[in-house]
Amino acid sequence: QVQLVESGGGTVQAGGSLRLSCSASGRAFDSYAVGWFRQAPGKEHEFAAVISSRGGITDYADSVKGRFTISRDNAKNTVYLQMNSLNPEDTAIYYCAADYRPFTAAPRRVKEEYDYWGQGTQVTVSS
Repeated sequence: QVQLVESGGGTVQAGGSLRLSCSASGRAFDSYAVGWFRQAPGKEHEFAAVISSRGGITDYADSVKGRFTISRDNAKNTVYLQMNSLNPEDTAIYYCAADYRPFTAAPRRVKEEYDYWGQGTQVTVSS
């Protein structure tokens, strides 16, 4: 069982930055890949970024590549999403989610593969 709590959301002007955090409790956090997904009003959950259980592999959606950076500190049971050059299209609720992928297993993009989800944090980018 893994519990996830997101923080760091807020309102920022276009071109600004935010850093989201996903804090985990429970056992064996370092056996889970962690992904960030986002959901804009009236839209489906969209994959944004994912990091493997040991942090060696990352993957990004084309829409955020080059602007967002995912990282993790397993000693702190925390995953981060640094978001730069934000634009209004990035406005959404951002969720982190955990997928059991131990050792060198490649992380996945499909939200149905994820077992545990946080409650989400709102990010609003004004123009």
